[in-house]
Amino acid sequence: MVTEAKAKMVVIVDDDELMRGALQGLLKSVGMPAQAFSSAEEFLKSGTLHQAACLIADIRMPGMSGLELQAELNANRCRIPTIFITAHGDARMRMQALRAGASEFLAKPFDDEILLQNVRAALESEAR
Repeated sequence: MVTEAKAKMVVIVDDDELMRGALQGLLKSVGMPAQAFSSAEEFLKSGTLHQAACLIADIRMPGMSGLELQAELNANRCRIPTIFITAHGDARMRMQALRAGASEFLAKPFDDEILLQNVRAALESEAR
């Protein structure tokens, strides 16, 4: 169990309210603090950017896409391990995300345990 003092924030960015709630509940159920945002813009304006140790982001969202968010973070030298989730991904999009530094690219629906394994790996890499 992660203690509150040593906890690392997992940020969820997804325009689907049900997905945000499910992911936040899943992470909290295993002791990982999570904060959810309905858009990339909301996350960027929130002031929590530097608290994020891992980012779970949808690829396709109104406004700024997950890939555009990743490009923005990269441009600002903000290296947050990113796990993309999408119901509309293809091999080209997957390669683009991974080449730009994404930790993982998961197609919806995905196995909760696979997501948690990837989040744990991202948090461990962030700690180094």
